Amino acid sequence: MTTELTAPAETDVHPLDDAIRESLRGEHAHFARWAGRMARYHPDVAPHVGHPDALVDEDWTDLAALLGPSATAALRGFGHTPPPGWEVLDTFGLVQMDGTALDVAPDPDAEVLGAENVPEILDLIGRTRPGPYLPRTIEMGTYLGFRVDGELVALAGERLHPPGWTEISAVCTDERFRGRGFGARLVRAVGAGIRARGETPFLHAAQSNTTAIRLYESLGFTLRRQSALTVVRTPA
Repeated sequence: MTTELTAPAETDVHPLDDAIRESLRGEHAHFARWAGRMARYHPDVAPHVGHPDALVDEDWTDLAALLGPSATAALRGFGHTPPPGWEVLDTFGLVQMDGTALDVAPDPDAEVLGAENVPEILDLIGRTRPGPYLPRTIEMGTYLGFRVDGELVALAGERLHPPGWTEISAVCTDERFRGRGFGARLVRAVGAGIRARGETPFLHAAQSNTTAIRLYESLGFTLRRQSALTVVRTPA
């Protein structure tokens, strides 16, 4: 199976309903790997897989070709039934939140992070576990952080980039420094950069992460959609 690098066109899809493939057709096309209707980011950038709502046999074959043997992927939505040889590892609820009304504000204390900061970013991500972050995730957009006594202790940045929208992601604070408002300040600062480009912030959160959802609602995010992620593993 040959992996294609170009995206098949689709119409009448809201950018946030298919955020991964819409990102890989547009702003993030240089990261894209395509096979038929299935898409993924370069494996050093992000683990995200984009796909149509309903998968047919050919889609599963193309996804296996994109990922390789014994690899995992998170598919949006409930009810995915993979062919024999695949495994369903987990399913959990997901919310998508619209930041049209986000109260944004630049923060002069926030440091713009770059490739040279990746080792300490990965260290912070490993301690706080906000979600996947890979060596080249920094290339997906702007990442901001706060330091205390020179140590990076809080982080937030940009991830998916469908037309007209940018996802705020990797929001995390070292547990020793929680309760100081770092997360809220960084979300507002990242949102200010997105809004300055004429785009709208959005984000995803696990449905079980009620603490984070309450924080985002307090900043002006509203629930757009409830969905799920189904984690599958390709055949060995």
